[in-house]
Amino acid sequence: MKKFPFYLAIAMTLVATSCSKAPSTKSLDLSKLSTEISPAEDFYLHVNQTWMNEHPLTGEYARYGNFDLLRDAAQEQVRSLVLEVAESNPEAGTVAHKVATIYNLAMDSVRRNNEGAEPLKPLLAKVENAKPEEMTDLFLWIHKNYSSPFFGAGPMENLMNSNEYSMYVSSGALGLGDRDYYLLDDERNTAVRNAYKQLIVTQMQNAGYSAEDAERIMQNVMKIETAMAEKAWTREQSRNIPAMYNPRTLAELKEMYPAIDWDNFFPATMGIETPQNFIVTEIEPIQRGMELYTSLSDREKKDYYLWELTSGAAPFLSDAFSDATFEFNKVMSGVTEQRPRWKRALNATESTLGEAIGELYVAKYFPESSKQYMLNLVENLREALGQHIDNLSWMSDSTKVNAREKLAAFTVKIGYPDKWKDYSSMNIDPELSYYENMHNASMWHQAEMLAKWGKPVDKTEWGMTPQTVNAYYNPMANEIVFPAAILQAPFFDPEATDAENYGGIGVVIGHEMTHGFDDQGRNFDKDGNMINWWTEEDAAAFEELTKGLVSQFDEVEVLPGLNANGTYTLGENIADQGGLRVAMTAFLNSQQKKGVDVNAEDQKIQGYSPIQIFYMNYANLWAQNIRDEEIRSLTMADVHSLGNNRVNVTLRNIEPFFEAFGIKEGDKLFRPENERVIIW
Repeated sequence: MKKFPFYLAIAMTLVATSCSKAPSTKSLDLSKLSTEISPAEDFYLHVNQTWMNEHPLTGEYARYGNFDLLRDAAQEQVRSLVLEVAESNPEAGTVAHKVATIYNLAMDSVRRNNEGAEPLKPLLAKVENAKPEEMTDLFLWIHKNYSSPFFGAGPMENLMNSNEYSMYVSSGALGLGDRDYYLLDDERNTAVRNAYKQLIVTQMQNAGYSAEDAERIMQNVMKIETAMAEKAWTREQSRNIPAMYNPRTLAELKEMYPAIDWDNFFPATMGIETPQNFIVTEIEPIQRGMELYTSLSDREKKDYYLWELTSGAAPFLSDAFSDATFEFNKVMSGVTEQRPRWKRALNATESTLGEAIGELYVAKYFPESSKQYMLNLVENLREALGQHIDNLSWMSDSTKVNAREKLAAFTVKIGYPDKWKDYSSMNIDPELSYYENMHNASMWHQAEMLAKWGKPVDKTEWGMTPQTVNAYYNPMANEIVFPAAILQAPFFDPEATDAENYGGIGVVIGHEMTHGFDDQGRNFDKDGNMINWWTEEDAAAFEELTKGLVSQFDEVEVLPGLNANGTYTLGENIADQGGLRVAMTAFLNSQQKKGVDVNAEDQKIQGYSPIQIFYMNYANLWAQNIRDEEIRSLTMADVHSLGNNRVNVTLRNIEPFFEAFGIKEGDKLFRPENERVIIW
């Protein structure tokens, strides 16, 4: 499948999350609080230990929590919609027919197993049969249709002018994602690396190659990817967005990377005229890709291309391919059972026709009242964050003015887009194989992106479908986005107490807002442009504060001998803390407007104060069980801290939390005031 070459990874997501009075809690089951674990010793386990005991991991999951419960519920809703469509015998050529076709093809394992690797073999033969004088054309064909070997290129919003697209040139991707898997020889990284080698050998044999040829292909792939890993940016470097902005003219690009015929590359791979200006992201890693492109033998390059084609096609071929991938995933994440076929089929259908399904989802499951409720809640949070900005002791008045302007300019998207994608031109044909249809869909999405080239950026577009259980902040649009699926019980419930909802979806809103002012988001102004709006002194003060937060997470041992990465998770940790603090201010403001004294005895809910309920529901959102293998993988690859640290480490900086639960010096969770870090 075509892997679209490059997209700057700076849209900040929540990846997990939950206003009206009720006599008892709804989202939070207070009868399940641990009586053995004190909130002053481990607040996360005090709230969640019982839940964890009652929800042991099944073989399918590397981790499972309250967030996954909501995702599963949304997935069941989507499944019922897709089955309805599939059973309605839709007319050929309609979007409904395309949805039904993709889902049915994904479910038809008998057909796929009979086809085996046949849908892939013509592509492999094209690679194998390429003559030396055809190697450049082969390289361009791969880039146009299937993958981005050695480097990537593609359009994205200009970091300095988010209203227009620029052409980016970026480093090539690694099959294992992170450089450490290739370069470190400890037990964990060696095990993952060996599993990846076995995956390559097995998949190439599934594709029809002999054991000897499959071994050779694996050796060449590992040689190439390891060489790329040696120059790849570290996880910490990847968070430095300004370092990725290296504008170059066409002449300068040719001088930097003469191995590529740039005059021909863009017409041949994207069907557009060669741009005159570019943004180069990682200069040295790209250089390594160019060195490999010029120094490798034709056989080595062909083997690399063969793996790129095969790995991209594997999810859409026979069970032999998916079984091999699962064997690798067992090592990577510790799972012991494959996801049910219907879940895999549903994911493929949504990745292909996501907004078509989203339109059906919103019509059936998302009441307009939820959207209006959220809009009001967002404004409460916006007001509260403004109060926090005004009260910052470390920020000057001039920078506060700019911060306030950015906050006021936030675009808020709730539920679903104002206009839906038109999939009528996508070629989905039940006579073709599952893989051919998924490739056609991939090319449709690529053509959709390339059609934007030369046009103004459409900031009404969404980066998630309505049925996605998540939320995000996009700094280049200065927008916060909350898809419909996250706005339902138990995380968002109009009948729940205010304390629960502000501790749930209220924190989510505050989290996404704070992303606009975290270590990455702060680089962008109110219009989504990477323009510095900070004084030098304020920027230095911010960076000094972040060092303290980095240290707090760095010192946490997540497994024996493995510590959390406070630098890599800094943005999310800032947003978690900001979300909690801002949501509490908004909650107190809302109660004051109602004339409610949250400390009054008659305001207690089942014996707990509203402030206690607020913090407990926040912890409740992160209840989960997780395998050690997944902890290791996430620590290397996820910008989010583990759920227990998002609770315990973050809350140790917040005085109202200490007050609510009587946490004092000598308690495990207590942190002296001079060691606490408060940013927003």
